[in-house]
Amino acid sequence: MTPADSMPGGRPQGADPPLSRLGELVGHWRSEGYLVDDPSVRVVGTDTYELLAGGFFLVHHVDVVVGTKPVRAIEIIGDYDADSGSFAATAYDNDGNITGMRARPGEPGVWTFVGGSDVASAAQPDDAAPEGLVRSTLTVAADRRRMTARWERSDDGATWQPWMDMTFTRTGSEPADA
Repeated sequence: MTPADSMPGGRPQGADPPLSRLGELVGHWRSEGYLVDDPSVRVVGTDTYELLAGGFFLVHHVDVVVGTKPVRAIEIIGDYDADSGSFAATAYDNDGNITGMRARPGEPGVWTFVGGSDVASAAQPDDAAPEGLVRSTLTVAADRRRMTARWERSDDGATWQPWMDMTFTRTGSEPADA
């Protein structure tokens, strides 16, 4: 598939269903939320998702402030694995961290992300277990103007607790083929 094969809204024309799901997240978003902590810590900034030419990878730019700490990252989501039904998601941040997650599309507009305790290190509590896990359910509203992400963390892989709650509001127009 060449860049010319992509449709205006970013979804690759004729792409298999998992690849076409990447287009659900495309857009510029105002990010607001908080870490569930005592006291809670505010998170504010922007997230931008764009399909790389060809439509096989989603590029996610993060530019937020967690409390008083600026966090900038770029994440590449792609390399679909049919056996697990998920995409690889690798992020590179301004502190030199490289982290990996799996991103699994569920019902239309719903994604689940799962990774290790090294994900979003600026937001991790000091006592997070190195062998811990994080997971998130990202839900795109039917009108595609808002998304929510509910993050949880686990130190033992069995007991989960709330970690972050985020809301994303579209700041630009929605993709033409949405």
